[in-house]
Amino acid sequence: MTIATLPELAEAVRAFGRERDWHLYHTPKNLTAALIVEAAELLEPFQWLTPEQSLNLPAAKKEAVRQEMADVLIYLVSLANCLDIDLIKAAEDKLAINAAKYPVEKAKGNAAKYDEL
Repeated sequence: MTIATLPELAEAVRAFGRERDWHLYHTPKNLTAALIVEAAELLEPFQWLTPEQSLNLPAAKKEAVRQEMADVLIYLVSLANCLDIDLIKAAEDKLAINAAKYPVEKAKGNAAKYDEL
């Protein structure tokens, strides 16, 4: 199966869960909890690494990161499916909000939070 777009991924994730009757367990609360667990697992391969080491992962660690990123994405898409949220539109809207909070002339080269710029 080849998936090329976020809507195609959303449908594939929906079908995967439907085939297994996972809709019985895929509530917003449960999906959010699972998402947080997977996000924490994403951090594990980076634990104790220097910034430079984290940019140059060995193949096995990079594959572990790849797998955890996939888990995070799948749970996020499952949550969006459950709540009928268009992730592309949500991201587009959030980028517009962040652009207003972090104007280039104030935020460029600065890691400060928007209320500290």
